[in-house]
Amino acid sequence: MIEELKEDPCKDLQSIASLAPTICRLMNIPPPLSSGAAIISQVINEFNLTQSKIIDKVLIYSPDAIGREFYYKHSALFQSVRDHAPIEATLCSIFPPKTPVCFASMFTGAPPEIHGIKEYRRPVVQCDTLFDVLVRERKNVAIVAVTGSSMDVIFRHRDIDYYSKRYDEQATERALELIEQGLHDVIVVYNQEYDDVLHRTTPESPEAINAVMNHVDSFNRIASAVEEHWKGFKSFIAFTPDHGAHIDKISRKGTHGDNVPEDMQVVHLYGITDG
Repeated sequence: MIEELKEDPCKDLQSIASLAPTICRLMNIPPPLSSGAAIISQVINEFNLTQSKIIDKVLIYSPDAIGREFYYKHSALFQSVRDHAPIEATLCSIFPPKTPVCFASMFTGAPPEIHGIKEYRRPVVQCDTLFDVLVRERKNVAIVAVTGSSMDVIFRHRDIDYYSKRYDEQATERALELIEQGLHDVIVVYNQEYDDVLHRTTPESPEAINAVMNHVDSFNRIASAVEEHWKGFKSFIAFTPDHGAHIDKISRKGTHGDNVPEDMQVVHLYGITDG
């Protein structure tokens, strides 16, 4: 634990819960019934979308634990991500900033009091989610994630395709195959190497920075595949971390879960391609 600031680290920031209703607005479909978050108007305004100019396909790449502090301190590492997804939004994570809590909000548009995950536990989310909306709208959806990870577990029992892979590299390769096949309207890809490494070392150790570079490379490959294979479709590409991290004063290793800027502030990047 580190000393928490008296000032709200997310003052004046929208929540990552805004991702779900924003995607629904982009696709011109209703938000989840559980959603109470506002759309990210910056996305709609920047892309000048109208009712007749909507998104056909969505690719969401979610790397674990890359916070705003790391993003700005190592901004050059993300230039290639910005080349594909140039719209930048600083958002607030969900407290406590633990992966299942954050993803539950990110894909429901709801706070923990509604979706039910208030700590590091991984039950299947029972309330309405983005995935339920997409199924009702007859969209084909895939979640590609590391086996047993939060993203792999908490959105089960929906009529969507689940691809559980051994680790990040296999998840990325499967995502590339799905993009090339072109059968899905929405694909969510989760990678976790950076989070794994920062817990073993620190958020800015050489190994951790290398892990982030691997995430950037995976995103770039995925985004390039979208641009190549989803031709004829207007596609939304997003780089969406769940929370950040800091160094624990006792263990001197990376951790997260506190109500501090290092854990609670993230940067999401968005792009739209016509293929």
